[in-house]
Amino acid sequence: MRRLTVITVAALLAAGCSGQAAAPPPAPKKAAEIGVPFGSHRLPYTQGVLRPKGDADGQVRDFYAKWKAAFVTAKCGSRQVVSPDADHPYVGEAQGYGLVIAATMGDRPLFDDILKYVEAHPSVNNPLLLAAEQDENCKSVNGSDSAADGDLDVAYGLLMAGRQWGGDYRDKAAERIAAIKESEVHPETKLMKLGDWATQDEPLAKVSRTSDWMIGHFRAFEKIDPEWAAIRQAHQKLIASIPGETGLLPDFVKDGKPVKGEVLESEHDGDYNWNALRDPWRIGADAVTSGDPASVAAARKISAWIARTGSPEKIAAGYTLSGEPLEEGPEPAFVAPFAVAALVQPDGQAWLDKLWTYLTSQEFGKKDYFAATVQLQSMIVVSGNHWVP
Repeated sequence: MRRLTVITVAALLAAGCSGQAAAPPPAPKKAAEIGVPFGSHRLPYTQGVLRPKGDADGQVRDFYAKWKAAFVTAKCGSRQVVSPDADHPYVGEAQGYGLVIAATMGDRPLFDDILKYVEAHPSVNNPLLLAAEQDENCKSVNGSDSAADGDLDVAYGLLMAGRQWGGDYRDKAAERIAAIKESEVHPETKLMKLGDWATQDEPLAKVSRTSDWMIGHFRAFEKIDPEWAAIRQAHQKLIASIPGETGLLPDFVKDGKPVKGEVLESEHDGDYNWNALRDPWRIGADAVTSGDPASVAAARKISAWIARTGSPEKIAAGYTLSGEPLEEGPEPAFVAPFAVAALVQPDGQAWLDKLWTYLTSQEFGKKDYFAATVQLQSMIVVSGNHWVP
């Protein structure tokens, strides 16, 4: 329906008094102005953020094309992101990643196909959340409940889609943001729970995964629900409280402290390992877009420490919180997020360029879903193409 332009009495009087015709109403925004085309850098980072040398936009586009060819499948009446190196062929984390990546790249057909898959797999506990795992036939398994990381990215991706293309994506995002707060945020600690299954009587109810501490997502959610400001601040306060010179966070915390021993996945649950490796990317992404002193300080601390290795090839595959290597590296999944943190390191240009050269020289296979997907999203931020809806 075309919106009718209403000329107010005041405007008519002003025109009569001046002897001039009333100014015409501003022209509506063109469709292209609604979105953020990849490579446009329409929403620039805060002042002082570094950039890698070379054609970073082109390198990300090339990496995206390879990633899409390797990990996007067409099954069960839609398309979805396959995760051959995860516990199940299709996981909520992967679909959330896929939505954010597709929205960032301006790939609406892929976005809508993944969203169709997401909406076809609701959690048994809250239908506005995503069942976290599906088998090769796209059937939800292992309880059909949710995992917080996938849900956070689904909601964020929907907000991005609303900015890119209009429509009802933002309304869908608002519904999911409310569901996340209801079912996946601990009412006392204000920290993210592991999923909607972690109810108050569950032993893991107060365990939180640091890779779910997506500060930039929470900041975007505040525009929908101001209560997310307190949730964001609770996570930032805890990030700042983790002791040590490295700035590294553990995979999991409980009662505000790194867990000890195996709590959910391995004996290294209290170390900087395969979950927490995403933290420099998440924290750094907020630092470059918001300039929040807490995020900037946390990212700089991590970057200053890891830069002492001198070479990406010397970055280990996991560390204790004091900085002792867990396994020999390098491993792209661990290297890539450090490049995001380096963006706010004042003297980090040479280090950033080394990291970028390493990342853009890497090849991946069809079983390297996790590393390649973390790397792609980190490269998107480093190239200057991350934005907050």
